[in-house]
Amino acid sequence: MSLAYSFIVHGPAAPQGSKRHVGNGVMLESSKRLRPWRQDVRFAALEKRPPDWDMTKPMRIGLVFWFARPASHYGTKNGITYLKANAPVQPVSARLGDIDKLSRAVLDALTGVAYLDDRQVTWLEASKFYIDDDRFPPCTIIAIAPYV
Repeated sequence: MSLAYSFIVHGPAAPQGSKRHVGNGVMLESSKRLRPWRQDVRFAALEKRPPDWDMTKPMRIGLVFWFARPASHYGTKNGITYLKANAPVQPVSARLGDIDKLSRAVLDALTGVAYLDDRQVTWLEASKFYIDDDRFPPCTIIAIAPYV
């Protein structure tokens, strides 16, 4: 039996935000990025899932969201680019999403792939950071293990 697996989902994470009512009881996600992001998470999880993975156990999930810094965080002087002194250390921008909404998007995407239902997740650790190296693209690192 496999004990754990992990994988990287490339590209900026999308939060699972509010829904909006469009009539006749139909609700749509506010973020247009959410559906493709969840598909990317599902595909990466399926690709890396061990063949003997048991989806019925309680699960531990670790998430690390890496975001690119916006251009406004940088300045240029004499042709040299630098990080501005007032640039935030942590990604708290509203446009990136709350950590709970980012996590919820991943947990929902993993339903039916890593576990039968996200209620099986009994331990969750999530963090988000800015990337300070432009050679490292935005991504999310996901680790999944049975909680035994």
